[in-house]
Amino acid sequence: MVHVIPNGSLPKRIAVTGGAGFVGSHLCEALLARGHEVLCIDNFSTGARNNLQSMLDQSRFEIQQHDITHPLHVDVDEIYNLACPASPVHYQLDPVQTLKTSVLGVINMLGLAKRLGAPILQASTSEVYGDPVAHPQTEDYWGNVNPIGPRSCYDEGKRCAETLFFDYRRQHNLAIKVVRIFNTYGPRMHPDDGRVVSNFIVQALRGEDITLFGDGSQTRSFCYVDDLVRGLVAMMESHGDVVGPMNLGNPVECTIRQLAELVIDLVGARSVIVERPLPQDDPKQRQPDIRLAEAQLAWVPVVSLRDGLVRTIAYFDALLSAKGADARAFKAA
Repeated sequence: MVHVIPNGSLPKRIAVTGGAGFVGSHLCEALLARGHEVLCIDNFSTGARNNLQSMLDQSRFEIQQHDITHPLHVDVDEIYNLACPASPVHYQLDPVQTLKTSVLGVINMLGLAKRLGAPILQASTSEVYGDPVAHPQTEDYWGNVNPIGPRSCYDEGKRCAETLFFDYRRQHNLAIKVVRIFNTYGPRMHPDDGRVVSNFIVQALRGEDITLFGDGSQTRSFCYVDDLVRGLVAMMESHGDVVGPMNLGNPVECTIRQLAELVIDLVGARSVIVERPLPQDDPKQRQPDIRLAEAQLAWVPVVSLRDGLVRTIAYFDALLSAKGADARAFKAA
């Protein structure tokens, strides 16, 4: 009997670059659950093999260690390009390599898609909007980005990647999809990635002061990873005329101080909030307008910030407890 996946089509062999990362590993799981074969491609610079543990015993799952800044030769039906460090701590560590991943890497992946005749989805970012003067951000807003600042290796790299995607569509009639991902959180975030949700949770669980950059009045909109992955799959499976760019994020906006207070409350911590100077070019407002995703994908996020944080806190609590146990065992030995 031929297996049919939920949308009524046959299983595919799908490549996910950056598949060992936070979002990528959840996407790999979702694609496997839909009956596809999944090729996880990662250079493991920020991705982790531990993120893939639940999939290692599945015959339809394969891992290939590879850096997409070098040409890739595989045979697949679809490509999700998520390869790129996504937190400031990681992408600023080697800014030249970050930019290479978003330019040379994207050229390599677009070339692969062109050779295979395979549709390809680019995981772009809300950072293409920079420190926005339009609020909330719609897809037709061109952004306010500093091209030579400390964050520009990521912001401008992703903007260039979008340019390449649309030029390949215009010049080579390539089937492309581009999504702009807003702040995402959930299990498998790296505890030291410098992102605000993981920072606050780890500090609260350790009973440390909560570090607030600026006065906490800057805003973000936080999307739980399961909601984002649903959006990525819906975008790839959408009609060929739906190409984006498409905002994917939770439109419920909150201040960073409100987030800190909520994390302290949910953890039951006695942490004190302390303020530090705001980093250069840190956006003051970030909220997606998702009307396009609602209209073209019938997609809206469904996990509330409180519920998502409870799940994420449980993950980090278990992770830190396990690390503490390992450290104690090492000392005892």
